[in-house]
Formats: sequence, structure tokens, C-alpha cells
Amino acid sequence: MNKRLLIRVLISSMLLLPFLLHNRGDIHMGWLERLEQLAYDARLVFTLPNTIDDRIVILDLDEKSLLEEGQWPWPRDRVARLVDRLFDDYQVKVLGFDIVFAEADNRSGLPVLERLARDELRDVPRFRRALERLRPELDTDRVFAKALANRATVLGYVFRHSGDAGEDVSSGMLPKPLIPSDQNDTNIPFAEAIAYTGNIAMLQNNTAGGFFENALVDRDGKYRRVPLLQKYNGNIYPSLAFAVAHQALGLPELGFVFQHGADGPRDGLDLDWLTLGDKKIPVGENASVLVPYRGQLGSFPYVSAADVLHGRAAKYPLKGAIVLMGTSAAGLHDLRNTPLGNRFTGVEIHANIVSGILDETIMHHPRYVQGIEITALFLLAILLTTVLPRVPVMTATLVTVLISLLIIVLNLVIWTRGNFVLPLASLLSFTFLSYFLHMIYGYFVEARGKRELSGLFGQYVPPELVAEMGENPGDFSMASESREMTVMFADIRNFTGIAEQLSPPEVSELLNAFLTPMTRVIQRHRGTIDKYMGDAIMAFWGAPVQDPQHARNALLSALEMQGALSQLQTGFDRRGWPEIKVGIGLNTGEMRVGNMGSSFRMAYTVVGDSVNLGARLENLTKTYGVTIAVGEATCKAVPDFAFLELDRVRVKGKDNSVAIFSPVGPRNQLGQETRQMLKKHAVALQFYRERDWDSAEKEFFGLAQSFPERKLFGLYLDRVTYFRGNPPADDWDGISVIPHK
Repeated sequence: MNKRLLIRVLISSMLLLPFLLHNRGDIHMGWLERLEQLAYDARLVFTLPNTIDDRIVILDLDEKSLLEEGQWPWPRDRVARLVDRLFDDYQVKVLGFDIVFAEADNRSGLPVLERLARDELRDVPRFRRALERLRPELDTDRVFAKALANRATVLGYVFRHSGDAGEDVSSGMLPKPLIPSDQNDTNIPFAEAIAYTGNIAMLQNNTAGGFFENALVDRDGKYRRVPLLQKYNGNIYPSLAFAVAHQALGLPELGFVFQHGADGPRDGLDLDWLTLGDKKIPVGENASVLVPYRGQLGSFPYVSAADVLHGRAAKYPLKGAIVLMGTSAAGLHDLRNTPLGNRFTGVEIHANIVSGILDETIMHHPRYVQGIEITALFLLAILLTTVLPRVPVMTATLVTVLISLLIIVLNLVIWTRGNFVLPLASLLSFTFLSYFLHMIYGYFVEARGKRELSGLFGQYVPPELVAEMGENPGDFSMASESREMTVMFADIRNFTGIAEQLSPPEVSELLNAFLTPMTRVIQRHRGTIDKYMGDAIMAFWGAPVQDPQHARNALLSALEMQGALSQLQTGFDRRGWPEIKVGIGLNTGEMRVGNMGSSFRMAYTVVGDSVNLGARLENLTKTYGVTIAVGEATCKAVPDFAFLELDRVRVKGKDNSVAIFSPVGPRNQLGQETRQMLKKHAVALQFYRERDWDSAEKEFFGLAQSFPERKLFGLYLDRVTYFRGNPPADDWDGISVIPHK
């Protein structure tokens, strides 16, 4: 073996080693795990059947039900009427509760009446007789228990594990185990609970049960797999979905199928399937299954609990259906993060598992897949080490792409035809990393182009973008072109006054201390520095590298800059420097970008009306008392952020008006108070623009009282006062004219 080949083998071996150690669990490569999860999610989404399964119906404690019947939990006699309705009127097959009834229902007042009968009114026979007559109606838990009895019902409960709050305290009652400890003759490492929160005994004695928490959530918080069985005190208990399917199938016997049969090790590595009668359920090491999502949220019919309770659900396919009772109401906090989105109702996850058990569509991912992955990695290492050093760079690139496509195609075929999940990200990552390492060691034809790009753009963009541009150097130049981009202007307010308080060297130090971290933030969010203008920064997103998320990255950069400024101020205070405040203007639109200037000096910059508006927005931050002002196009480009509308203005030199906003925060993180503020402000603006000064003043006054730190509401109060005495012209349209640039 010559030296060159030896080095190539060494490169492949050094790359292969961490992949093998990660496979065995000796080391953890988080990035590879994340990529594997993303690859699984992509295949799942790509192959979703996207069909509705009307055999399973979600009985929804929705906002409508809570509005009609009051907040949850409801009185148990009302839940009992719901159960009676389902079985007697709608003739459902099975009813499962994604709910735990952990405490007795005392809202009927029965405990108080019983105490009175024992104490203060014990000598009043009439009272005691009335109590005995009313007891069956007032004992709502017993009414509910009676409704559950002798019906195919399943109550949910929760197991707790190490690290959970209250992990060692149990309450309520567990149902009978599916497999008692003395009948478990396997070595399967079931997920093991140390405590539980169960239903009260009166209810659990009358029905089956199943746990509904997930002890096997992935590191990123997504529900990809769930345990079908868990162990507690040696006994084996079923999940809610498993227990419901068990009831729906007529309570068939549970069986374990091992690769090596009854004489094998009968452990998690040997476990292949669970069986319920003639249904085969592929499981992993912990008796877990991959959730067989049918499609996006809403893959099963939803019926409002209020409609069932009041007999309005005739149009739903309830007869003979499997019904799972859960909630989609945001206030009841049963939303889960899944590969299909982070607002997936927990009850629909159970429904997908029940559907997968009935249809035998659950994907197979046994532990011995580890061996398949190791074999595939070795074969790839041999193939790539043999081929890549012997062919030109372009041919090597083509070979790498073809191998990757072959891996993807084979993986998808096995996924779709065999319902079998094989690793994908690890094989693709190893293939591409092998390619890059071998190309770096050998010859890399784009090296000259990378150096040229670094010389051209290095002063404007971060090294990460220069490296990204170097992958296709022919796609980038400094020639002028039009693009939709986002521009930023950030300026220290009252810098002249600040500078007068400091010596010239201190002014220079302050500017350096300010500009350096701000530049880091901009570049971290893929921004391009246009120029420094004394105490101001001009930057843009979307060039030279195309960035579909340029508006989002610019907004995130502006928000992080304001946060970095707070940290920076601590150091300024220690040095006795004045407090600095920064206004930031962002605008998105069509701009001209390229190398511009004169024969004496050129610069890579942006120009155009959208750029000018961005500069004016920065100046308007002082007028409206905000730190960040953005244009309407930027606001629309980041729909998952909430914005406070500042005004609709007409700037100097322009006929058309523009709406301007200030970011408030991600919509899914807003508090109730902030949401109400945004709604009230929108109403107040409407009144203002309709010249309803009384209503506008009332709304803005309330906002100013509740949020005194926001100058905006006081500004509008002043405007309303002015317009009362100086009514605007008849053609006034609520637009503010900004006379200055």
C-alpha cells in the first residue's frame, strides 16, 4: 500500500470511527442525531397518506364546550350524561378519556350536607331523610362510575419518572395490570415508572385504564415514538391508545414475538413485534412504537363535547366509532410538539396510534437496525476510499451525488414498501464528509475562486458567507442588480451631546466598543455591513448571498442588538460614560445592489427608495418613542411576529403613504396582557382615523394608563386634543405627514 493510499484510508478511518461510536452509544453527536430526526420527519411528511379515518372520532373539549358548559373540570354527573349520550343515543363502540380524574368531585355539596347531618342537624330527621333521598343524585362520582360500568371505556392516568415533579408520590388507583409481575417472563427493558397519578378508586374500579404521558420524548421535544407498555412495581401496564385498541378488538390476548423464538434472549434487542389477536404491532427496544401520523392536525373527525351533550351531533360518524375524549382548547394545555407542527393535540396522537394498530401501518424500527447501519457505513467507507482519489473533482462530485441519491431512493423504497425505518442522515453525512475531506486533501479546483471572493467581499460579509459563496464562485459578482432585500440603519441618539462629555480618545473608544459587538450580531444573522457613518451603522440582508429569510434575519439582528446594548451599558457605567440609546430602522423592498462609486473609490452598497425609507424609519423611532421601527413589507415578511402599528405616514418627497410598525415579539410567546394591548390599540387607531375623537381618546387614555412606558399612546392623546380644537380638512385620511427626512 503506497503512502498516498494509506493516507486516504486513514482519512476514511478517522471519519468512520466517531460514526461507529455514536451508533454504539459510546459518544453522542447531537448534530447527527438532529439530522437523523430531520430526515425522519421529512420522510414522514413526504409519505403522509393525508386521509381521514372516521372510525375514530375525537370528542373535543373545545372552546365552544367550555363557553357553553363552563370551565373544566365539569361536574361528574354532567360527564356521566355525556357517556350515556355516547353509548345510548349515538351507540359508540369504545370511549377513551385522555383525562385523569384524580380527585373526588365535591362541588355538589354532599360532603357539607353529610357533615351537617352528623353535627348541627343530626337531630332533624326530616333533613336526614331528605339527604338520603338526594344522595344518589348528589354523589356525582358514583353517578359517573355507574355510567362507566359495563361499557367499553378506558380512563387515562399518568406515570411519573425520575426527574419529574413529585416523582415519588402516587395518588389515586391504577387499573389491573395487563401483565402481572409474576407472568412477565421477558427481559424487555420497558420504560419504568416510579410513581403515578391515577383516577379515584370508585371510577377506576368500573373501567379499564391506560397511561397517556410519553416517557420517550426525543431530545428536541417532539413526539416521534411512544411506549405502548410501561412497568411499575414489576407489573406491565398499557398506554391509553393500546388499551383503547385492545377494547376495540374485543380484548384479544397480548403476545410477544422475538426473532429467536421462545429459546432466544427475549430481550429488547430480540423483540420484534407485539400481537393483539391477528394484529401485528412492530415495536422497538422499550416496547415503543413510532407514531403513524396519517396527516396534519384534523386527520380524524372532531365533535364538540357540547354538541354531544345536547344531542346536536347527529351529523358525525359516531355510531360504532372509537371515541377519544380530549381537548383542543389552548387553556387546557394539551398541545404537543410533533414532526407535523408544535400545536398538535395530544388526543390526536393517541388516535393515530389506535388507527395504526387497527390498520397495521406502524413503521418498524427494531434495535438490530444498528447492525444494518454499521454494515452500510463500512461498505460506504470502502467504496468512497477506492473511488474518490482516482477521479477528477467534478467526477468525484457526480459520484458522490449519485451515491447519495441511491441511498435516498433505496431508503424510501424500504420505507414505503416494507414499512421499515433505516438510518438516512448518518449515511448521507458520512458520504458528504468523506467527499469533502478527500477533496480538501487532494485538489480543490474552486480554491482560487474562494480566495478571489474573500478579497472582494471579505470586508463586507462574515467568513461563513464567504465560504458559502465559494461553493459556487461563478454565481457571485459585484455587478449592479435589483433584488428584494432588507436594509438597516442603526444610530446612537444624541451622539453629539454624548461626545461633548468625553475626551476625543474616549469618544473613539466608545465607538469601537459599540460598533464591534453590533457588527458581530449583524454578521451572525447573515447581514452585510454597508458602511459606518460616524456613530451609525448601515447594513443589508439578501446580498451578495440570496437569503429568502432576509427580513426575519434583519429583525432578529435588530432585536439582538438592543439586547446586546443593555449588556454593553454595564461596562459603560463602570467607566463613567453616559447611557446610550440606539434607534433602528428596517425596511424591505426592491433595491439596487452592487459596486458603486467613482473612478477614485468604489463600494459595495445599496441604493433606492426602499433604502431611503429605511433611513427615515430610524429617525422616526424618536418621534414614536420606540427603539425599532419597521416598514410594512418587513412586517408582512415575518408573519409569526407580532407588531404594534405606529402610524401611517407620508414622508417628504413621496405621494404614497406607508404603514410603520414596531416589533413586539413572537406571537406564540405573547402574554395575555400584550395581546389585549395590541387589540385595544388597533381599535383606538380605527376610531382615530374615523375622527371619533371621544372613543379614540377613551381607548388611548386607557392604554396610556396601563402602559405608561409607551410614549406612543400619549402621542396620540396629544393629537386627539389638537384635532378637537383644530379639526383636520375634509379630505384628511388619518395619515401623518413627516416634513423632515
